[in-house]
Amino acid sequence: MFKKRNAVKVAVEVFSETIGGFLVAVGLYNFAIAAKLPLTGFSGIAYIVNVLFGLPVGLTIIVLNIPVAVLCYRVLGQSFFIRSIRCMVISSLMIDYLAPLLPVYQGDRLLAAVSTGVVAGLGYAIIYACNSSTGGLDFIIMAIKTWRPHIPLGRITFALDVIVISVAGLLFQDVDALIYGLMVSFLLSIVVDKVIFGINAGKLTLIVTEKGDLICDVIEESCHRGSTILKAAGGYEKTEKQVIMCACSTKQMYVLQKAVKTADPMSFTVILESNEVHGDGFRTLVIGNTESIK
Repeated sequence: MFKKRNAVKVAVEVFSETIGGFLVAVGLYNFAIAAKLPLTGFSGIAYIVNVLFGLPVGLTIIVLNIPVAVLCYRVLGQSFFIRSIRCMVISSLMIDYLAPLLPVYQGDRLLAAVSTGVVAGLGYAIIYACNSSTGGLDFIIMAIKTWRPHIPLGRITFALDVIVISVAGLLFQDVDALIYGLMVSFLLSIVVDKVIFGINAGKLTLIVTEKGDLICDVIEESCHRGSTILKAAGGYEKTEKQVIMCACSTKQMYVLQKAVKTADPMSFTVILESNEVHGDGFRTLVIGNTESIK
């Protein structure tokens, strides 16, 4: 039974990595390379080597990954390392063999830059969400994320990509390409953060009421979420109040708000955006040695 579950888990991981690798390959080869935009990460370095020496982009990425992978192995852990190597091979093969079989975008460079940021960003986000990577600068990005978990993935990615893009822009002396490359990097980081934070995103509500126990029961019955009662007092009359705090999904918040107003029409409800929610009932994304858990 355990082996069957493990096999299913691996199959899901490989499928997700394949989808993510395909999107990355399409974003890089069919949009960025076709529009002669400077690429990000090790893909950008491989593109520079391709232009200068004619070596395949995918093969160059694999060669560049070897020393970085060895250095980051201890920090990121064996399981993450194995998944990343697998995903790196998948994405590299797709860049060299599958993407060239698909139509290449020949239109406006601005649209190519936007498409690269969105499509490749979505691919990278899917891969990161599986607690994996495509190697290269991803190894360094994940190592930094493990070392400083409070820093958003997109911000780390953007900072490192700016360095590679700037070198490529100066080397090829193409100011327009440099600007478009920075745009790609910015869009890619935004998409990655939105998708990654979307896994943990939710709503937080603060309900001011005099019927705390009733509201807690309503929340439990309507959306099956726990809640916390905070003691409070009115600022003018000093009347004792209770503030019910509850975190839930956006869909559940609509049901909760309606149920609370029905139970206590005199209640006062504040709804806040929550970028990340960790705990029971919410998915947690952990990078590096620890597996992704629910």
